[in-house]
Amino acid sequence: MTTFRHDEAARGVARLAYRTLEPYHLAAYFGPHVDATREELGIGWLGAYTGMRAAPLGRVPGEVVAATFFGFRPAAVAKAWGLALAHHAPAELDEVRTRCLDTGLRAALGDLVSSPDLVPLVERLRGVVEGLDHGGRPLAAAFAAQPWPEAPHLALWHATAVWREWRGDGHVAALTASGLRPLEALVLYDAWVRETAAATAGSRGRPFLQPTRKWTDEEWAQATDALGTAGLLATAPAGEPTITDAGRRLRDHLEDATDDASAAAWSGVDDAEGLLTAARPFVKKVIDAGWLPGTTARG
Repeated sequence: MTTFRHDEAARGVARLAYRTLEPYHLAAYFGPHVDATREELGIGWLGAYTGMRAAPLGRVPGEVVAATFFGFRPAAVAKAWGLALAHHAPAELDEVRTRCLDTGLRAALGDLVSSPDLVPLVERLRGVVEGLDHGGRPLAAAFAAQPWPEAPHLALWHATAVWREWRGDGHVAALTASGLRPLEALVLYDAWVRETAAATAGSRGRPFLQPTRKWTDEEWAQATDALGTAGLLATAPAGEPTITDAGRRLRDHLEDATDDASAAAWSGVDDAEGLLTAARPFVKKVIDAGWLPGTTARG
């Protein structure tokens, strides 16, 4: 039986933090402001995404970027990173991301961009993320090393980015420890989404994951076969393979292990749930903009 460092209540706060803050972080990668930035850079979706997300790592080899991203096809990431660096230094890409975010978040937040609640919210979140230990969490460490923006709406994004990548680095560690290879993790996740949240499979599962992560049909089929051999997927009479009991147990364990690895961030934080509640009005504005996969604009 697996023993975790943190109890279910602590893991639940980490889970709540991810669900609450992640949409605000995603404003850097989806929306009309991002489309305009991609056109400005002229390097395609993956090139722009890779350039803006990996820029804090500095001029590292593409293989290093692919390792931190984990779920993307390594050759595609290396190519995209090369395109991003061909005409822009990492510091320039950081500036592009900041300009892109400023445009998008101002549009999404509207009057809330000048809300007096932003400054104390950022101060409290900054206290949380500046207390994180970055051992074994390279992408989070890279973002944490960036200067804090002065504008509160951008500082809020910076806090969510450090938290998101810190949690993500822990998730990658859990996936690696499980023995799953990057594409196998995606294929297993796709099967889990189709079973547990079929209505969102189009925006969260294979139709979204495979083209954005750049895996081929042949590679997807090979990973599916490997998971079948391992007893994590079962062949269906028609359609996509289904997740087995063993596959569900593994998925549940991976989520619990990720939450456990993330719970330390919120341990000892006074009224952590209240802090996350204070962030929701700003996050909701990003969700209601309809930019993120699976969302629709709300007036």
